[in-house]
Amino acid sequence: MNGGTAKPVTLGTKLIGFALIVAAIVLACSVPYMPNYYVRVLDSILIYILLGLGLNIVIGYAGLLDLGFVAFYAIGAYTYALLASPQMGIHLPFLVILPIACVLGVLAGILLGIPVLRLRGDYLAIVTLGFGEIIRVLINNADALTNGPKGIAAIHRIDIFGLTISTPKDVFWLLLVTCILVAIIVWRLQNSILGKAWMAIREDQDAAKGIGINTTNAKLAAFGISAMIGSIAGVIFSAFQRFVSPESFTFQESVLIVLIIVIGGIGNILGVIAGATMLILLPELLRDYAEFRMLLLGLLMAFLIIVRPHGLVPRSFTPDRLFAWMRFR
Repeated sequence: MNGGTAKPVTLGTKLIGFALIVAAIVLACSVPYMPNYYVRVLDSILIYILLGLGLNIVIGYAGLLDLGFVAFYAIGAYTYALLASPQMGIHLPFLVILPIACVLGVLAGILLGIPVLRLRGDYLAIVTLGFGEIIRVLINNADALTNGPKGIAAIHRIDIFGLTISTPKDVFWLLLVTCILVAIIVWRLQNSILGKAWMAIREDQDAAKGIGINTTNAKLAAFGISAMIGSIAGVIFSAFQRFVSPESFTFQESVLIVLIIVIGGIGNILGVIAGATMLILLPELLRDYAEFRMLLLGLLMAFLIIVRPHGLVPRSFTPDRLFAWMRFR
């Protein structure tokens, strides 16, 4: 599917991958000594890494442009908010709500996937964009259920077997474990038969169908799994913030998640990590330059796209190649 042998990995790309691992280890060891503000920034980075891992399945592996991914994020967040708050008088535990949110996410992903099976390119992007806006408008106008634009407050904290996740540092460890588990699952999917089918569809959908790949099932699987990961991120976000409102699930959020994948490296788990870290951390670092912050961020992104058109960590540099490179140094 690549049309030949894989391109050699440059030293710069190897250094970026190695730096990601070193930075992750250093940050994890430093978290217990960090002020809550810095830990909250790390929590935000991990949430967007989780969202990036989900959307990367659809865009990076299957080659389907999805601009409404934030809808699944909202579904997960509001599922937890409605089932673990005074809003409806239901107070279910986290471990019960999480699988419910996953099922709802998968169903929403499949429902979105069915009508767009024959669409490609711009048409697919427009329909998925419309789906994301429909979900946001429904949440915003269903006052009796979601409390409309006022949002839902007093959401319960996460409680796992009697252990309450209450502080930003507690949330960090939960998110870190979740991101690692999801990254491993996505990595295994990438190297599975299903992953190969996704990549064949990405390269040439007609050719993939011609060699016997069931493109319908493969696309629906991509939308369903991607939506499930987005819902998981929404559940944790809702419990972390203890408040949700439609303002958290706008089109700008979907664009940000797409940018994370594009800037980091399409179709690469390490690229998602690099992209999320850069796009969430840089605005915080530029906070002192409020008047020029977005201008500086935009110029930096334009520079990165010109210098590294395939992203910070290109698709050719996979985690297994990084580990192999480290093993033989």
